[in-house]
Amino acid sequence: MRVCFRSSVQPALIDEYRRRHAAVWPEMLQALKDAGWNNYSLFLAPDGLLVGYVECDDFDSARARMALTEVNARWQAEMASLFENTEDPGQAPDEGFQVLEEVFNLDSQLAAAGSH
Repeated sequence: MRVCFRSSVQPALIDEYRRRHAAVWPEMLQALKDAGWNNYSLFLAPDGLLVGYVECDDFDSARARMALTEVNARWQAEMASLFENTEDPGQAPDEGFQVLEEVFNLDSQLAAAGSH
């Protein structure tokens, strides 16, 4: 399963967001991998638009596995102040992702067309 999601970092805090993601805690990296987050990337626009991409067995299950880890709770608490305010101020950043619909995939269309 390929998943793309968006969120929003406060524009004034983009440099801090970049700094923190340049050195993610090793235990957080391992927890993501153990929870099934594969080929996970984050992309950040100058206006604070954050787009994530992950491949996993099931996104809800992968998120649920992360929610059970102590390191994720600590990481989300550290990151919460960097995100744009959400409707629910108690919501962790990873709970506010807006999943985007996949409308095109080259490999899928090539396979359907019988091309290689």
